[in-house]
Amino acid sequence: MAIDETRMNALMSRAVNDLGATMHAALVLIGDKLGLYKALAKGGPLKPSELAARTGTRERYVREWLNAQAAGGYVTYSPTTGTYSLDDEQSFAFTALDLPGAFMLAAGLLQDEPTIAEAFTSGRGVGWHEHHPTLFEGTERFFRPSYSANLITSWIPSLTNIEVKLQAGGKVADVGCGHGVSTVLLALAYPKSRFFGFDYHDKSIERARAVADAAGLGDNVRFDVAMATDFPGTDYDLVAFFDCLHDMGDPVAALRHVREVLNKKGSVMIVEPFAHDKVEENFNPLGRLFYCASTMVCTPASLSQQGQMGLGAQAGERQLREVAERAGFTRFRRAAETPTNLVFEARL
Repeated sequence: MAIDETRMNALMSRAVNDLGATMHAALVLIGDKLGLYKALAKGGPLKPSELAARTGTRERYVREWLNAQAAGGYVTYSPTTGTYSLDDEQSFAFTALDLPGAFMLAAGLLQDEPTIAEAFTSGRGVGWHEHHPTLFEGTERFFRPSYSANLITSWIPSLTNIEVKLQAGGKVADVGCGHGVSTVLLALAYPKSRFFGFDYHDKSIERARAVADAAGLGDNVRFDVAMATDFPGTDYDLVAFFDCLHDMGDPVAALRHVREVLNKKGSVMIVEPFAHDKVEENFNPLGRLFYCASTMVCTPASLSQQGQMGLGAQAGERQLREVAERAGFTRFRRAAETPTNLVFEARL
């Protein structure tokens, strides 16, 4: 075995970085849970003793936590004053963007490792309901910032005549709605329309109802337990799939059902993780993130359902177009995109 020292050092450097990031995830969750980031954002620069006093924590633990955060570039340290702070970008990431929510999602996946490892050898699928509850909350927090920033301002306007319909009073189904983040955002923006969120996971529907109640929404939003292939209702102006179509065992059957309940001038909005069609074009940090999530959540979910198509989170536009066309949709286009998502519109 001939070892290239330069390449070996580069590999080990990546491994050390990943190992540090993995261990760092626990500290991010601690900082989120104990309000350390919020206190820094509100009152920094602070010395460890000052941050500890403001958060009801112990200085020695806080000092070590701060040094780990500074070493990772998540907190800014001043050697002159011995204080720690969040710059504007760090503050925005840990408050407005809710970056800790993404780490919560990752923490949930780590707890699911034994279950997924067993599935590797048995070949069985693992349904969403079988995952650790941390994953459910982490997923809600992970997607919320992107949906909040793009759904109303960009994605809905990119669809054919949908914004006008929703402003006047339309009917929308949000399939695979999870905790209802997308449904609630739509209902708040378009109070004259009616929104129906569907998910097979009863615990997610319970959470979605609570979110809607907390937002003060009334009769224009409703959440029910239902499968993507037989959810109730007819004459929908819009049927939406937010980062979930690829999770389904038979996405073709799901879209065929949509054809039956969509009005003739309606649209299907399919929001998917950003992916190129060629596998090798996804070998980048974002692609790695999505392939990891796909291995742990998306592919096992599909393999647990009838159809077992297993599209995965990096299905890409070509495969999604094929799914829509097999379901009978004659028009399919990329309507919008962000660095993390592709938004497609399918029409009859």
